[in-house]
Amino acid sequence: MATRRFAAAALLLACLLVASPAARARNITAILDGYKEYKLYNKYLSETKVCDEINSRQSTSMSILVLSNDAMTTLAKDAGDSLPAIKNALRLHSVLDYYDRKKVKKYGDESAATLYQATGDAAAATGNVKVVDQEDKNYGFSAATSGARICTVTKEVETHPFKFAILEVTAPIEFDGLFDVPATTNLSRILERAGCKVFASLAARSGVLKSYEDAMDKGLTLFAPNDDAFTAKDAPDVKAMSAANLTRLLQYNALPSYNTKTSLKFAKGTLRTMAGAKAGVTVVAKGDDVSIDTGKARSRVADTVVDSVPFCLLTLDSLLVPPELYVGAAEAPAPAPADAPPPTQPADAPSVAADHPADHKTKNKKTSSAVASRPFGGALAAACSVVLMASLLLL
Repeated sequence: MATRRFAAAALLLACLLVASPAARARNITAILDGYKEYKLYNKYLSETKVCDEINSRQSTSMSILVLSNDAMTTLAKDAGDSLPAIKNALRLHSVLDYYDRKKVKKYGDESAATLYQATGDAAAATGNVKVVDQEDKNYGFSAATSGARICTVTKEVETHPFKFAILEVTAPIEFDGLFDVPATTNLSRILERAGCKVFASLAARSGVLKSYEDAMDKGLTLFAPNDDAFTAKDAPDVKAMSAANLTRLLQYNALPSYNTKTSLKFAKGTLRTMAGAKAGVTVVAKGDDVSIDTGKARSRVADTVVDSVPFCLLTLDSLLVPPELYVGAAEAPAPAPADAPPPTQPADAPSVAADHPADHKTKNKKTSSAVASRPFGGALAAACSVVLMASLLLL
């Protein structure tokens, strides 16, 4: 009898763990996909890759301050429709602590950090927000600057106590300087300042620099090896390379899409480079470490130099070399730069994808992901019912 009771208890515990939202990895875009009123907010989360920053903090208590479609339209207009500026704002609306009405009424006003403050781009503590206990049952959030307006919480969309909350606020939280973003016009100078002078020189000499610059406004992730990478023992002799192979090498160090270091952690399959669809790389991620694998060698992503949607510049510890350009391999012709835009990804998919599914499959995937992300989805509830019945029988 004791054994049967123990088995029943184990079944009950397993069911609760599976059903609990805290036990599943949260996917903010999949959750919001079930709410039409936040469609625009969700779209910008995906385009700026802020969704990946949120999803990567699974162990952090968070409160996401969402905006209705009308309020998000206002924010985009205030930001001049600049994606880098909108990204700053979305980070400011991602609070690194859990809040709901009960907690605010109990503890009152306080200050809270955000993803924007965590980036280090905010001046002083301007990247924080104030949590404000208002009259009656109301509460809201405001910028940390003096005299900032309070954006009242109009709806607690989803709350999972002390873990994760989605709260709708009346208006966007803004302050002077939030939408200021550095210019990224002179790529050669940026590369040189980042310690990638050899790479910058080769790109300019070969003409590939112009291809990079043309792609910066459309979508580009540039992997720039530092100067020491070209003198490494296993590095190819770029001075002896033909123009065709040098072009291919430089194109191989870039992706024709916008990806941050955090977004790369979610990458699955082979990623297409500017050298062509057949010249791909894969990502190996472990904790905060991200490496790019060519099939012959791996190179660690060292630092983020520029993150300005839709362009991201990342430095590498070693040069990415196409497998066919290793010593002894036959010389390959240089392909034309990939001019086709990267596949459009669904909001609930990882930020980087190797293939683009058919529209009807994407729609089905979105639907199933959204249901799975909502607490106690239909199929999950049915499965738990079966387990519960079995547990009762064992008792």
